[in-house]
Amino acid sequence: MLSIQGLTKRYGERTALAALDLELPAGRFVALLGPNGAGKSTLFQLLTGLFAPDAGRIAIAGFDLRRQPRAALAKLGVVFQQMSLDLDLSVRRNLAFQAALQGLPGSLARERIATDAKRIGLDADLDRPVRELSGGNRRKVELIRASLHRPSLLLMDEATVGLDPKSRRDLLAALREDVAERSATVLWATHLVEEAEQADRVLVLHRGRLLADGAPAAVAAALGGGTLEEAFVRATG
Repeated sequence: MLSIQGLTKRYGERTALAALDLELPAGRFVALLGPNGAGKSTLFQLLTGLFAPDAGRIAIAGFDLRRQPRAALAKLGVVFQQMSLDLDLSVRRNLAFQAALQGLPGSLARERIATDAKRIGLDADLDRPVRELSGGNRRKVELIRASLHRPSLLLMDEATVGLDPKSRRDLLAALREDVAERSATVLWATHLVEEAEQADRVLVLHRGRLLADGAPAAVAAALGGGTLEEAFVRATG
C-alpha cells in the first residue's frame, strides 16, 4: 500500500529525513514512533503532497506520487494532528461536504455517512453541530470523513493528542475494525509508547532515520531489550 525509496527532505542545513526506505503491505496497523523532531510530521507532509522531497520516490497503492498525484492521493485518507472540522456545521454537513469533494454520488455518500456513523457510535449525533461534541467524538467524525472514499492507506498524525483514555481506546478500536474489514493499511504517527504497543508493526524514527522496524517485542529487543518504552527512551536519548 505504501512504498518509499530513498526519501530525503532538508530544511537548509538540517536533514529532516535521510534516505528513508519503507514498504507497508495491505491490512496492517503500523505505528510510527518517534520523539518530537524525529521527522514524523515531515514524512506525513511528503506523503500528502504538501511538500516535495529533495530526493526519493513515494508510491501509494502502486501510483507514483510525483507522476500520478491524483491517482495516488485518491487512495489516501488523512487525520491531521490539528482538527479541521467546521464547528458550526452539523456532523452530517461536514461529512457531506467531504464526500462532495471526493466526487461521491449523493446516494452513496448518504449511505456511507449513515453506515459509518452507526458503526462508530455517532448515528444519534449526525445533526448536532460539531461544536457540541466532545474531543473524542470530534476525532471520530474526522476518522469517518477520512474514510468515506474508502482509501487504501490511512494516515493518522498524533490523532489522540488531548483525548482522554477512553476516547483514545475507542478510536484505536475503530481503526482496528477498519483494518480488519477492508484490509486497509493504517500508519499511525505517535510519541506515545502505549499506543505503539498495540500495533502490528512499529517503526522507530529518530533524527530522520529509521532505527528499528518490526513487531513491538522485536523492536524492543533490537534496541537493547527491556520493555518497548525502556528501549525507545534509551535509543532516542
